Amino acid sequence: QVQLMESGGGLVQAGGSLRLSCAASGTFTSINAMGWYRQAPGKQRELVARITSGSSSNYADSVKGRFTISRDNSKNTVYLQMNSLKPEDTGVYYCNADVTVQLFHFVAFWGQGTQVTVSS
Repeated sequence: QVQLMESGGGLVQAGGSLRLSCAASGTFTSINAMGWYRQAPGKQRELVARITSGSSSNYADSVKGRFTISRDNSKNTVYLQMNSLKPEDTGVYYCNADVTVQLFHFVAFWGQGTQVTVSS
């Protein structure tokens, strides 16, 4: 099994910054793409940013230019640097990892989520 441990959420004023981290642990062959999703109250979970094992990334239009996703493959960790935060960025942020658990066996894992609250 694979565990994803998120950290870095919290309460911040609009215009502020937060950095989320997500570390993967457990037994697996490799970690492929990793990403961050968020879910605001009453809304569906949406993609925020995603990064491949080769560090190619893509972002939701709403966060482009403000958020940066990165990863440290040696630590099996993905980061999300969030700058110029807005109240509409409020939500629970979930880490996701596409993992090769063994040859030809791929599984998507999710973290338990970390709350981000941006006050106006």
